[in-house]
Amino acid sequence: MNIALVIVIAYIVVLYAVSWYSTKLSKGGGYLGYLLAGRGFGPGIVATMIAGLAVGGASTIGVAEGAYKQGLAAGWYNAAWAAGAVAAGFLVAEKFRQFETTSVPEILERHFDTSGRVIGVFGQIVIQMVITSLQYVAGGAILAALMPGIFTFKAGMLVSAVVFIGITLVGGYWAAGLSNLINVMVIYVGIVAGALIVVSNAGGVAKVVASLPAGHPGFDLLAGLPLAMIVAWFVVMLTQTQSIQAVAQIAFAAKDGKRAKLGFILGGLIIFPAGFICAVFGIVAAAKFPGITPAMALPKTLLELNPWVAGLALSGLWAADVSTAVGLLLGSSTLVVNDIYKRFVNPDLPEQRQILISRLTVLIISALTFWMATYAVGIIKTLLIGLTLTTSYTVVLLGLLFFPGLCRKGSAFWTLLTGILFLALWQFVPAIRVVSHPIYLAWPVAVVTFLLVSFLDPRPAKVPGGATRASAG
Repeated sequence: MNIALVIVIAYIVVLYAVSWYSTKLSKGGGYLGYLLAGRGFGPGIVATMIAGLAVGGASTIGVAEGAYKQGLAAGWYNAAWAAGAVAAGFLVAEKFRQFETTSVPEILERHFDTSGRVIGVFGQIVIQMVITSLQYVAGGAILAALMPGIFTFKAGMLVSAVVFIGITLVGGYWAAGLSNLINVMVIYVGIVAGALIVVSNAGGVAKVVASLPAGHPGFDLLAGLPLAMIVAWFVVMLTQTQSIQAVAQIAFAAKDGKRAKLGFILGGLIIFPAGFICAVFGIVAAAKFPGITPAMALPKTLLELNPWVAGLALSGLWAADVSTAVGLLLGSSTLVVNDIYKRFVNPDLPEQRQILISRLTVLIISALTFWMATYAVGIIKTLLIGLTLTTSYTVVLLGLLFFPGLCRKGSAFWTLLTGILFLALWQFVPAIRVVSHPIYLAWPVAVVTFLLVSFLDPRPAKVPGGATRASAG
């Protein structure tokens, strides 16, 4: 009997049962019930939603991949995510909920102009599709390592995609919320138990350190990465949590602003340890398996464990992918349906048709992101470059919330356009890479653009009552 397969199948059955049950919670809620859980999330579900979104493929497989060469310092990636979640809790979560809206681009049109919404949708979809595609990569690596006789890497990606899509289609945002309550528990039980046992089996921390290749930083928190790169991670995460649709949608779905704020802060505390725990697997793999593909560091170390422990730990890693992917797919569906189809194609779309179009959109985006996943290289590197695009959104939204007097009609469009053009130049014109990470240039570019528009555009943005009195569009 393949114990690992039994555990994974049992876990999938539980997730689908939860997803099916969640249909009762969203029944009669229509479009908002499916995409925003009828705005019914309490702080506990908000916290596990933000934690589930953060602790995905990059935070587990990706961190262990980095730790294979960079040591424990790779875990700062999750610490950066945690800092971003807490910052969002204090700065924007409560205000986002008070907007009574469904998407970030909707906010941009309401307070700036239609062109801001259009370009805002484009950028947000690109960002979320990049992140979603990386969940398939991690899911494929997990299943291929867990059951090499059953799954190839691509077959593992395909099965992961089927599960992600199925849960999303059946239960919507309530399914994501309830699933994440289970996912976060499975993640932590799996990785904590696995980390303790792999270190013990390797002879303890001292034996692991002694067996590392020459020059490997091991358990040193700072030696493995340049400080500039660690700072860049924090800047990226503090940036993206203030504006990306998948994060903002969690706040939109809270019962009220106070619950949204508390949930984000609790979520940050839950996120913090995961990266350092997963980095341990990469360090042990570097000591025991020199020369393997770094992305296989974490799964490879777990294969030597008791089958029940290995199955539970790898199911926890796979749970991390499920939790992230479901939230991202629903966020992307919201953008397409609310900000493109309903806004520009069929404004009078009936409720039931909106749900149908939402589900079809999930299928289409899933197919596109699966195709993208076949070309993904370097999980964290790819993710962080994509998230840099959120800088322009964050500058615009923070300007709207805290410096409304500087906002002009054209602020959103020109700041977002400049951000997109900058990132394109970074990718295709190496001469402009005068800093270690694009985020160090993305912020000054966005801020300068925002201020220039404030000076050159005479048309004030619409910010009545500090934006918090806006009603749903």
